[in-house]
Formats: sequence, C-alpha cells, structure tokens
Amino acid sequence: MTEPRPPFPPFDAGTAAAKVQAAEDAWNSRDPHRVSLAYTEDTLWRNRDEFLTGRAEVVAFLTGKWERELDYALRKSLWAFTDDRIAVRFQYEWHDAGRWWRSYGNELWEFDEHGLMRRREASINDTPIQEADRRIRGPRPEDERGRDFPLR
Repeated sequence: MTEPRPPFPPFDAGTAAAKVQAAEDAWNSRDPHRVSLAYTEDTLWRNRDEFLTGRAEVVAFLTGKWERELDYALRKSLWAFTDDRIAVRFQYEWHDAGRWWRSYGNELWEFDEHGLMRRREASINDTPIQEADRRIRGPRPEDERGRDFPLR
C-alpha cells in the first residue's frame, strides 16, 4: 500500500504551491525511488518523446536521467491549478561531459484522491549555457522558497 501524499485535492493556491515545492525538493534529491513514491503505482508519463507506465519505469528513467544529467538542480513554479490538476513551469541546469545546459519546460499533473500523481506530461527544451551563466546551484535556499524565477 502506498502512503498518501498530502496535500490532497481539491487544491487551492496554498496547497497547490506546497505540492509544487514538495516536487521540487524531491527531484533535487536526485533519488529516483524517493521521487517515484509521489506517483501512483500505474502512473502515466510523457517526458519529451518518452512514454512511461508505472513506478518501476519511472525509477529506471530517473536513474538514467541523473547518470547523464550531472549536478542536476531544478526550480519549479506554480502556473495554474484546478481541483485535481496542477500546471507547472520549470527550469533546471545540468552538465554532461562537455558543457552546461539549461532545460526549460512545462508539466501538466493530475492527482488521485490520495495526493498521488497519476499522470504527468512534460514538454522540455534544452539550451546550452556557459558555466559562468549558471543561476541554479543546488536545492532552493530557504529564503527563495515560493519565489518565481527569471525566464531567461
């Protein structure tokens, strides 16, 4: 049995923002198992051009992602919400063997009554950056929680 993940739908501005921050914190842990526990056992994902079903596929995907995307650091921002859905925009930075990247994207999330995400659709674009242009260095500091981030 999966543990419920508060806050639960229906969302309001405060609970939706808390859900987004919890997701950011989990993803910044770079722990595929920890991240997977926020999703239903049969979760459906579209990540760029990949389609995943279930937690085991999510763990395998995230394991590979963080083996390739080194020093990954993420910021998420609440865009919109309804009763059981949240829209998020995000940016993250990472590097491979040769260069640094900033990835921009949007996610659409749908939750079950236990606060678990049953559907995640992510559209993501990557742009190369110079290391000197980085602005995301590790998890969000406490004094930046709840703040938006620049688009460029």
